[in-house]
Amino acid sequence: MLIDTHCHLDFPDFAPEQAEVVARAKARGVGRMITISTHLSRFDRVKAIAEAYPDVFFTVGTHPLHAHEEAEPTVEEIVALAQHPKCVGLGEAGLDYFHDQAPRALSQRVFRTHVAAARETGLPLVIHTRDADDDCAAILREEMGKGAFTALLHCFTSSRALAETAVDLGLYISFSGVVTFKNSAELRETVKVVPLERMLVETDAPFLAPVPHRGKRNEPAFVVDTARLLAEIKGVSEEELARVTTENALRLFSKMPPLEAAA
Repeated sequence: MLIDTHCHLDFPDFAPEQAEVVARAKARGVGRMITISTHLSRFDRVKAIAEAYPDVFFTVGTHPLHAHEEAEPTVEEIVALAQHPKCVGLGEAGLDYFHDQAPRALSQRVFRTHVAAARETGLPLVIHTRDADDDCAAILREEMGKGAFTALLHCFTSSRALAETAVDLGLYISFSGVVTFKNSAELRETVKVVPLERMLVETDAPFLAPVPHRGKRNEPAFVVDTARLLAEIKGVSEEELARVTTENALRLFSKMPPLEAAA
């Protein structure tokens, strides 16, 4: 079984066939999905999706691309929303200097607010970071020094140095379909040095469909194709990759019930 640790089932792309998308994932052995928040103001939407499907869980938070569009969240607000029984993590929050839509100071402040909420709740923080390696690493080191928290770098496409920093700090790293792209040779080299016990797998659906689905709308079922390549890179069987990454996901997102209690 695999767990798609990062998808966006609340996006309009899935509205016409949400139930079918979930069913296709289950048919390919994707036992659980985590639908990730991008807007705190859309909490009710992601919550409703998780409540509709036994094996779908969700997070709460504000994406850095939307930090300037939303009311700036407080730790107390995030913590309160995270009390929902199917909310298993916070975010995605972090830094995005590639699109650079929100003021950097605001993004950094909102990022730190999510870290504080992760520290208070004990829930893992899903971190989005793009073209912001130095600032992301600095914030992670500084915040970890204030008190431990759990987190993962999702859809990892950054440098080997940031991956090593994350591992040193006890964080997890999640790989998406980007690792299957022809021009991702450097990323595949980074996969080799990330310990298997710190790896997760995701789709980031509806974006970044892996080969052989490149150019199509991504969906949770396609996480199987990413996992297949990750297994090849790590030199393990697909079954072993699935077993370990599922164990990792359950360890990190520890609020999810054990697999035998899924239904």
